[in-house]
Amino acid sequence: MSKFFCDSNCELDYEAVEKLGASLIKMPYTLDGVESAYDLGKESDPRGFFAKMRGGADAKTQALNQFDYIEYFEPVFAAGEDIIYVSFSHAMSGTFNSLKIAADELLRKYPERKFTLCNTYGISMGAGIVVYYAAKEHAAGKSDEEVAAFVDSFRKRVRCYFTVKDLVYLKRGGRLSAFKAMMGKIFDMKPIISMQEDGTLASIATVKGRKKSLHELVAYTEKDNIDTSYPCVLMNGDCDEDTAFTKELIKEKYPDVEIWERIVGPVIGSHCGPDTVGFIFIAKE
Repeated sequence: MSKFFCDSNCELDYEAVEKLGASLIKMPYTLDGVESAYDLGKESDPRGFFAKMRGGADAKTQALNQFDYIEYFEPVFAAGEDIIYVSFSHAMSGTFNSLKIAADELLRKYPERKFTLCNTYGISMGAGIVVYYAAKEHAAGKSDEEVAAFVDSFRKRVRCYFTVKDLVYLKRGGRLSAFKAMMGKIFDMKPIISMQEDGTLASIATVKGRKKSLHELVAYTEKDNIDTSYPCVLMNGDCDEDTAFTKELIKEKYPDVEIWERIVGPVIGSHCGPDTVGFIFIAKE
């Protein structure tokens, strides 16, 4: 038997994670020096977090250390179970160095146990939609090897795009130079940012105006040949009006597609800021 783990950077709804029987690794962040761990909204308040960011609060993220991971994993090994962990992109955090140290230490202590780590090469629901379907495979009785093979295949079909309203938060997080942020503000330029095959983020286009950027998000459904038999996901950075507008654009093109709506959490939100709109969908094989 094995225990399925995911982390809160997948940004699935906590009720979905609980229903799938998955164990959650809560990723840390600080707001004005106060450290918290994101629990997918079970007790935390992402909208309150964004309100404080708009008020000038300082938001940062940090990595878990090896002892944090040992605390999550050792009880499972001690109970005689293996672990499969479907994680967010390893290219986006140094936390996986600590994870490796912890896993190596635990496997020396429990040599009969097995630890399977699956990299979604995604973030937010770009990782979450892979986690969701991988957890369903696990719950259906598939082996850890079969689940890992599913993740490696399915992740390549996931498309993740997002845009932001105010470039200042990307500048604060070091994702954008001060000069580019200033010029973007002057000329009302909005970046379209996408997950890359290597698990990193890159700006792939720049358009003028907020509404144009939202239209551009939806345009990628045709460029990437969306598979409407799967749900698509809208990420809402506390901007209900813009998210609703984007939803209308999707429904105009694909009236029968299922749309999941999720709030951006404080860990991802620390880097992209409020008013982020993200769009995730599955491309046809």
